[in-house]
Amino acid sequence: MDYQPVVVKRHPKPATSHNPESRYWRQFKHPVFVKEYAPITSVHFSPSRPHRYAVTAATRVQIYAPRTQKITKTISRFKDVARSGCIRGDGKLVVAGDDSGLIQVFDINSRAILRTLDAHKQPVHVTKFSVAQPTQIISCSDDTSVRLWDVPSQTTVSTFTDHTDYVRSGQVSSSNPNLILTGSYDCSVRLFDARSGECEMVMGGQGSSSTMPVEQVLMFPSGTVALSSAGPILRVWDIVAGGRCIRALSNHQKTITSLAFDAKAGRLLSGGLDQMVKVYDVGTYKVVHTMRYPAPVLCLAVSPDDTHIAAGMTDGTLSIRRRQPKASEGSQLDQFSVASLRSGTFESFLGGALPAIGEGRTRDKGKTKAKPIGDVDELKVESRRKKKLREYDRLLKNFKYSAALNSVLRKNVPPTTAFSLIQELIHRDGLRSALGGRDDVLLEPVLQLLVKYVADPRFGDLSCSIAGIVIDMYGPVLGQSPLIDALFLRLRKKVEAELRFQKELTKVRGALDMIFASSALGV
Repeated sequence: MDYQPVVVKRHPKPATSHNPESRYWRQFKHPVFVKEYAPITSVHFSPSRPHRYAVTAATRVQIYAPRTQKITKTISRFKDVARSGCIRGDGKLVVAGDDSGLIQVFDINSRAILRTLDAHKQPVHVTKFSVAQPTQIISCSDDTSVRLWDVPSQTTVSTFTDHTDYVRSGQVSSSNPNLILTGSYDCSVRLFDARSGECEMVMGGQGSSSTMPVEQVLMFPSGTVALSSAGPILRVWDIVAGGRCIRALSNHQKTITSLAFDAKAGRLLSGGLDQMVKVYDVGTYKVVHTMRYPAPVLCLAVSPDDTHIAAGMTDGTLSIRRRQPKASEGSQLDQFSVASLRSGTFESFLGGALPAIGEGRTRDKGKTKAKPIGDVDELKVESRRKKKLREYDRLLKNFKYSAALNSVLRKNVPPTTAFSLIQELIHRDGLRSALGGRDDVLLEPVLQLLVKYVADPRFGDLSCSIAGIVIDMYGPVLGQSPLIDALFLRLRKKVEAELRFQKELTKVRGALDMIFASSALGV
């Protein structure tokens, strides 16, 4: 009969509170922290590859490379504090405003000033390119005005002056370049139409429950639902229903300063002064994950390929969390490569036709199929390799119990393997033989194992049995080695602490039983 290897017992993994959604967001790890000398007020990813991102802080806008997190360009041609650096969809232009009221359009490569727009008289906090109309720019200023600009002619297409306080957030609808959503410190959210030049809808403001300045607004890509943040409250507005508030959420302890969608707009991220970033499911608006940052968050952005989350903070720290995309996401061949393979360009090098992408090898018409190697009726005898035994199995097979035990007491061996071997030694009635005849050097790893896992629910019973045998065998020689005496003392303290803990649990269980019993009688 062949030797049966030791069966390593697999213990059930402890239940975890991390759902699939939380596990996905936990993949954004290995944060890179970049320290600026002023608060970071804006972060914006380029919609086009390689998705460089613009970071606005103090009097400059810096362009970072997503792979290396290094600065590739620095734009510092501002007269005052720069605001809202934004990259155009093609990744070639950057627009930014400043506290002097000036708006400038730069070439991202040469950093040359291409256009200067100077109609605003107070700080400009919002400058963004229109997604549907790349030659237009929206600007929102502390002079309470909102302007839509035509970049080539440097003229204003529309000017809206309905707000009565600072306008600190705004966005052009990605589905309709004529619709502009803005939020102001007059506690209102407004929807403007560039075709009529009028305010078509007012959400919040006077006469409503919203009495806090609006910090951020965000519109869904469909253009039917809008989001706004005022203080720690996030509100959802139904634009189709006339700007009715359909949901109000309060999951932050302090003011929400930034809102951002993921690539597919299926998840919403909100950052606040409470140093937290919340992730919401836009179907239920429930928080599915929370991220903590070392300082209050001022701005937040997610890369278009869902691999980077960038956050700017009040202390000048830029945090970039990265996620490694799965093989299924990154293994897609580009169109050029696929076209090259399908064209058969490499037939002369490979000596035959290429198989179709995703298919097995096929035979083209008019071509003879190569003969298989060997005779068709040839009988081939395959030799099966025997599974190689592990070191402890080889020693156990030769009845070298002490050496087998030593082989699983090393640091790189998991405890499940060590205790499975010990259980096998107990079944063979060889545990005393394996533990016997040890000096202080060979006894130390045994005691280290017991001290570490005597309170572990998986190995506690077995550890207590082993400890009883060890004490019985080596009790008479205690006091001869300070190291062994210290380990025995640690083992005793560990057992005493576990006993105290179990007594407390018993008391709590008794109290709960009394409470449940009294509540059942009351019913």
